[in-house]
Amino acid sequence: MTLRDDQALVAGKIRAGIGGWTFAPWRETFYPKGLPHGQELAYASRHLTSIEVNATFYRTQTPESFARWREEAPRGFVFALKAPRFITHRPVLADAGPAMEHFFRSGLVNLKEKLGPVNWQFAPPKRFDPADFEAFLKLLPGSIEGQRMRHAVDVRHKSFRTPEFVELLRAYKVAAIFTDKEGLPQIPDLTAPFVYARLQRISEKEASGYPEQALDQWAKRAAAWARGECPDGLDPVSAAQNAPPKARDVFIYFIDGFKPKAPAAAMALIARLKGEAPRKNG
Repeated sequence: MTLRDDQALVAGKIRAGIGGWTFAPWRETFYPKGLPHGQELAYASRHLTSIEVNATFYRTQTPESFARWREEAPRGFVFALKAPRFITHRPVLADAGPAMEHFFRSGLVNLKEKLGPVNWQFAPPKRFDPADFEAFLKLLPGSIEGQRMRHAVDVRHKSFRTPEFVELLRAYKVAAIFTDKEGLPQIPDLTAPFVYARLQRISEKEASGYPEQALDQWAKRAAAWARGECPDGLDPVSAAQNAPPKARDVFIYFIDGFKPKAPAAAMALIARLKGEAPRKNG
């Protein structure tokens, strides 16, 4: 499937990708044999349209690293960044201010136009505390050094699946990250001017990681999101957003499950969005 020309005029951009680019099994299933490891980002960024960076979750990166990533990726490519766990994995989120400032001073603005959303991923035991979570949202900057910032939260406790949480995110224009992983709370409600989805059911049995029918469905959902619409087949927590935007950028990452096939799933989705015929399993 693909967007019609009249729809494309009012639709946001849809990007699809994977988590990180350094993964040994991909050297057998995705990267050309013998490709130098230092060229993996350049290769991946020319077959995908976005990557969610995992390295920023575990350790502080250097300004030089962000600048190098920007130079290696082609025009139009976007990096999403996982925020450091030493910010999100703390008992009191309201105390995260100094650590957050350190993260934003680490040079991520060197990505410039290739800087996408920041994924604030919380630990599974973290429960929804309205006062403390709002204190955290108040710390999130709208811009850094003149560069727009977009924020998304990845919550993993069922207590977040409540209208109060959805309305709080809408007040601060922060996205609720949607996941299809069993056991995690699914919050498909649209709360920001963009959509962020992490798909985590990649199957070893499927040639493209997901069944063809499922990829068709995700392509349709992505196109609906990009037009500012709510896709069918999802179970929202709260009422629909008042005066929703007419277009949204969409970021979809294939993250978990049988990870060796994550690039194949992302490329299969990109092909559908371009209107290319899907390959047959086998």
